[in-house]
Amino acid sequence: MIGRRVLSMLKNRAAPAEEGKAKTWGRRAVSGALICLTGGVALSALDDLVIYQSCSSKALEKASKNQAIIEAIGEPIVRGPWYNASLAVAHKRHSVSCTFPVSGPQGSGIFQLKAVRNGEDTWFSILRPRDWEILIMEALLHVPGNEKKEQTFRISVSDNPPLDCKPCTACRAPSASADANQPA
Repeated sequence: MIGRRVLSMLKNRAAPAEEGKAKTWGRRAVSGALICLTGGVALSALDDLVIYQSCSSKALEKASKNQAIIEAIGEPIVRGPWYNASLAVAHKRHSVSCTFPVSGPQGSGIFQLKAVRNGEDTWFSILRPRDWEILIMEALLHVPGNEKKEQTFRISVSDNPPLDCKPCTACRAPSASADANQPA
C-alpha cells in the first residue's frame, strides 16, 4: 500500500516535469524556426541590394557615355536613394527589371532598365560580383527652367536598336543614289 502511494506520487511529479520539457522543446523549435526565417529574409534582401547596386552602377556607366543625357541633366550623374528604387527579379535571378532615381546639376530623372545575367548559380554567388548585360534602358529626365520653359525628355539608351525598328530618315545615312523626290 505504501509502495503504491510512493509510485503514484512519483508518477504525478514526473508528469509535470515531462510536460515542462515538452513546452521547452516546443519553444526552442519555434525560436529556431523564426531565426532561420529571419536569416533567409535578410539574405534575400542583401542579395537584392547587391543586384540593385551592380545594375544601377552599370546603368550609370552607360548613361555617363550618352551625350543626350549629359546635355540634359549635366555631369556628374548621381544615383538617388535606394529606397526610392524598384527592383523585380525573375528566372532564378537571371533577369531583372530596375527603376531608380538619378540627379545631375541641371535636372533629375528616372532610369528604367531590363538586364540579364549570364552564368551559373552556386551557393557562393552572393559573394561574387555579377556581370549584368543591359538589354533595354530608358531615361525619363526633367529639366526645370528659369528663363526657359521646363522640359521633359525620354531618351532611349541602347547599344542595339529594337528588333521591330524600321530604318527611317533619322536612322539611316543619306545615300548618294537616293532620289529626293521619292517618299521614305
